[in-house]
Amino acid sequence: MKEISAEILTPAQNVGAEKSWSAVFADLVKARLTTLVLLTTLVGFYAGWNGPMNFLLMFNTLAATALVAAGAAALNQLLEREYDAKMRRTQSRPLPSGRLQPTTVAIFGGVSSVAGLVYLALAVNLLTSVLGAVTLVSYLFIYTPLKRVTWLNTAIGAIPGAFPPLMGWTAARGELSGEGSALFAILAFWQIPHFFAIAWMYRDEYAKAGFVMLPNVDASGRRTAQQTVSHTLALLIASLAPFALKMAGPVYLATALILGTAFLGCAIQFSRQLTLARARQLFLASIIYLPLLLAAMVWDKVK
Repeated sequence: MKEISAEILTPAQNVGAEKSWSAVFADLVKARLTTLVLLTTLVGFYAGWNGPMNFLLMFNTLAATALVAAGAAALNQLLEREYDAKMRRTQSRPLPSGRLQPTTVAIFGGVSSVAGLVYLALAVNLLTSVLGAVTLVSYLFIYTPLKRVTWLNTAIGAIPGAFPPLMGWTAARGELSGEGSALFAILAFWQIPHFFAIAWMYRDEYAKAGFVMLPNVDASGRRTAQQTVSHTLALLIASLAPFALKMAGPVYLATALILGTAFLGCAIQFSRQLTLARARQLFLASIIYLPLLLAAMVWDKVK
């Protein structure tokens, strides 16, 4: 459940500004990130389900996943609170701003995460709960500390970030399969250009806070450009898998080709002009690309 797109395009609010408790809670659970997690989980469930929809199982899957995602977001902020305080875009979060105390966040994060995993095991299936646990542990204890060690953290963090649609698939099917792996691959490759666009826009802040991101250790930007283009091309190829595996039909195929080509074009433009404007364009392209691709997959699902 890697941090995907919270607090990107607007500067952080004044740390001392008043916020409602609902706004503080939304910040604590990274509401936009959690919403994306639930969206991709829902698509994975819908893609994997055969026959009349089991809405109770769908609800249980989403509710339990929401608990795990909210807990992970809170515990991530607990682990990174001193680093968040050094960046303008994150210093208004509940912990660095002083709106919540570490003990409160630790209790909430721990209880929410464990409750979500138990809920998945009891109301969905054990396999999905295990995938949720792997996501939680790798996000908090592998990806999060690696952000201060190596720029490869982005690629490693893409792994837990790509588990939600696979969890949706296993919730529906009760097994791992090539189709579920295709959904995983799409999310994994998508995250690289998406996050490199963010990291390029905020490379000075990341460096100041002690995070080792490729854009702030790659002075020329050449490696950042290469990684962005290569992973966007890989995404285009991976996005064709649902059609090849007979998960979706020709409307999806056409949509995947059009969206993937346009996204690749933005990545190439960014690689040629490593400017703030091109990074912002790439970021916007990424957040338009994913929901449209998923919508096409749902619309043109092969029954």
